[in-house]
Amino acid sequence: MGDLFLLSERQIVRISPFFPLAHGVPRVDDRQVVSRIVYVIRNGLQWKDGPRDYSPHKTLYSRFIRWSRLGLPPGKWSSVK
Repeated sequence: MGDLFLLSERQIVRISPFFPLAHGVPRVDDRQVVSRIVYVIRNGLQWKDGPRDYSPHKTLYSRFIRWSRLGLPPGKWSSVK
């Protein structure tokens, strides 16, 4: 599951305007985080039960909340095309 990407580069480009800029601290790869968020939502899992190869579940949850507040509604997460 280490190379799991549920979204193509084209899909990532479409939602990349919602990604916040890094401010000095190296960020976990947004494509990995988005893929794991989509995986968790599609499979009805809790944050802590998603694939462990990517980032901590706390990162997933906080990015999901942050991106949702910036305008990427939760309903769009499982249907990004």
